[in-house]
Amino acid sequence: MATTGDRIRQIREAKGMTQDQLADAGGISKGFLSDVENNNKNISSQSLLKIANALGASVDYLLRGEVKESVENEPVVIPPELSRAAGELDLTYAQTLELLGAHNSVVARRSTKSQRNFSVEDWKSLHRAIKRVFG
Repeated sequence: MATTGDRIRQIREAKGMTQDQLADAGGISKGFLSDVENNNKNISSQSLLKIANALGASVDYLLRGEVKESVENEPVVIPPELSRAAGELDLTYAQTLELLGAHNSVVARRSTKSQRNFSVEDWKSLHRAIKRVFG
């Protein structure tokens, strides 16, 4: 069964990237990337997100090897609190969708019992955290 490291290597090689190139793009060391690809080290969620973005792959695919099929013409629902936060942060529509996607990829993985609606301040905090990590 393929591991996260196996899938990272597979996508990296398919894109013609070296470990040096991916490590630079992901902001991690080549040695650490090598250890992850060889299943010698586990990868943190922050590093995995950086690698996923650098590869243009989903975190879901890297973790589980599953491709989530999108439903064509599925409406995008932007919560009112996110819409207000986006207005206050002067985000574009694309940036707003990225923030919603980050929320759905990371925060929404928790069980539904512990989920609560994000406030405007929660959305702003998530945006600040993402900017700190990804610049």
